[in-house]
Amino acid sequence: MRNETGTPAPATLARGRRELLSRIGGETAMLPDGGTLRRRKVTRRLLLASAAAAVLVGALVAADVVIPGAKPGATAEAAEVLSKAAAAAIKTSDPVVGPGQYLKVETKAVYGATVSRANGTMVSWLETQDGQLYVPADTSGEWVWNRERRVPTTFFGEESKAEAQRHVSSLNGGAGPQLEGIIRGPGGAFYGSAQQILGMPLLEAVKTLPREPRRLLDLIYEKTKGQGPSPESQALMTIADSLRIGVVPADLRAAMYKAAALIPGVVVADEQATLDGRKGVALGVYWAEGKLRQDIIVDPVTGFMIGERTMHLVAMGGIPANTASGWTSVKTSVVDSAP
Repeated sequence: MRNETGTPAPATLARGRRELLSRIGGETAMLPDGGTLRRRKVTRRLLLASAAAAVLVGALVAADVVIPGAKPGATAEAAEVLSKAAAAAIKTSDPVVGPGQYLKVETKAVYGATVSRANGTMVSWLETQDGQLYVPADTSGEWVWNRERRVPTTFFGEESKAEAQRHVSSLNGGAGPQLEGIIRGPGGAFYGSAQQILGMPLLEAVKTLPREPRRLLDLIYEKTKGQGPSPESQALMTIADSLRIGVVPADLRAAMYKAAALIPGVVVADEQATLDGRKGVALGVYWAEGKLRQDIIVDPVTGFMIGERTMHLVAMGGIPANTASGWTSVKTSVVDSAP
């Protein structure tokens, strides 16, 4: 179904998500709506992507694949990497933001979309939207967020390209929350609400979340109960979402890495993963009966998270097999001014 402009109606996009996820054993996914600062659940993240990344051919039959719930924690190899990252996080100083300066958090991201056709087929494509977040030294002050224009980048056939052009034209020019340009928020409260981690205001969360890994993971399980396709994949995704904001201090980053090491099914998915030109180790957990994998990519030397991605391991819904059906890279620096 289309509206008067020929753009797929929201119900059509949502139906495509439901049908795609029902085929892989997941839950309903929605297009990112721009309503929060990259705050999202797994139900809105199936297709975040870069078609350029293709890894782990034959992963479903590899000897060390662990399906969530099969073991009491991460594999020994994954636990060792996360332990090193945690130790490095403590040793590596967080960027020092002086008076009048800003912590600049740059994100490069690719989103995906799926349209369900009347004949039951689905068409998918990928589109980018990068952003720069400026956090003042006084975090209660005005935060600035520059969101670049959302642009289709990868198509899977001519139908995919046509649908993408129609949809993005409507998204960038339609009503609703501002999806591009500069927005401002006191204390990071964009769109009228404060950023959150685990249901807590961001600035409160970074101060009060437990640093003991088991307590932290138990809290993550408690706060995300019923979300996502599995507790394990949702827990890892929650950790990735929290770290991606860019303002999590070193001791909490370390605790999050150690908590990730306690998640059943976490494996080393790629020892030389490249994301946005930077190399790290990808640690992932499988879900949807092994058809998808959620990764976080960390630099064990510095303890910083390079980014995260969702791997689409089988072909369906117009997405090829062994494709990164979603990624976001994160880079932080200190700057003297904001837009």
